[in-house]
Amino acid sequence: MTGGPVTVRRAAGPAGLLLIAAAVAWVWVVTLWGGAGMRAMPGTMGLGLPAFLAVWTLMMAAMMLPATASVAALYARTIVARRTPRMALFTVAYLLVWAAAGLPAYALAAGLGRVASLPAAAGTAVAAAVFAVSGVYQLTPLKDRCLAKCRSPVGLVLRCASYPPRSRDLRAGARHGAFCLGCCWSLMMLLAAFGVMNLWAMVVLAAVITAEKLAPAGHLVARVVGIASIALAVAVFWVPALAPGLTGGDTSGM
Repeated sequence: MTGGPVTVRRAAGPAGLLLIAAAVAWVWVVTLWGGAGMRAMPGTMGLGLPAFLAVWTLMMAAMMLPATASVAALYARTIVARRTPRMALFTVAYLLVWAAAGLPAYALAAGLGRVASLPAAAGTAVAAAVFAVSGVYQLTPLKDRCLAKCRSPVGLVLRCASYPPRSRDLRAGARHGAFCLGCCWSLMMLLAAFGVMNLWAMVVLAAVITAEKLAPAGHLVARVVGIASIALAVAVFWVPALAPGLTGGDTSGM
C-alpha cells in the first residue's frame, strides 16, 4: 500500500523541478528585459548571435518546460538510481535542441528585421506570409504526428530502453526535443510577426503549447490555432498592428 505514494512522489519530483526551472526562466526574462519586453521588438533586437542564442534558449526554457513536465515525470519513473543528475542530462539535451533551433531563428529574425525598415505594405505582406505558413502547418499530418508523440510519450520511454545506458538520457532528451521542435516551430515562427521579445506573445504562445500537449482536446486546440493564424494572414492587411514585429505597430494597448 505504500508503493503508490512513493511512486507519485518520484514522478512529481522531476515535474516540479522543471516547473521551478520554467518559473525562474520567466522571472529572468521579465527582469532582463523589463518593460521593453512588453513591446514588439523587430529583428534580432540588436543582439549578436551569441547573445541572441542565450536569450532564445532562456525563452524556450520558459515557454517549453511547463509542457514537458509530464514527459519528464514519466521518464523519471524508469530511473532507479541517480535520478536527479540523469534528469538534468535529459533536460539539458532537450534544451540543446531548442538552442540549436536558435541558429535558423536568428537568420530568420535578421532577415525579417530588415522588413521593418521597408514600406508598411512590404511588412504587411511578409506578416501575412508568416501567419499563413504557420497556420497551414498547424493543419498538416506532420504536425499531428509530432504532437501525438508529445502527447503520448510512452513510445519515447520504450524506445529509449534500447539505448546504451551511458547516452540514454541525452538521447532521450534530444529525441523528445526533436519531436517538440517539429510540433512547435510554426508557433515560434509567429514571434517574428508579434516581436521576438514580446512578452504578451510569449505568454499566449506558451499557453497554447501547453494546451496542445496536455489538454484532452489538444489536437482540436492545434487546429483552432491554425485556422486563427490563417485568419490573421487575411486580417493583417486591414489591421497591420496585428503584426507589430514586422509592421512597426505597438502591442502595449492590446
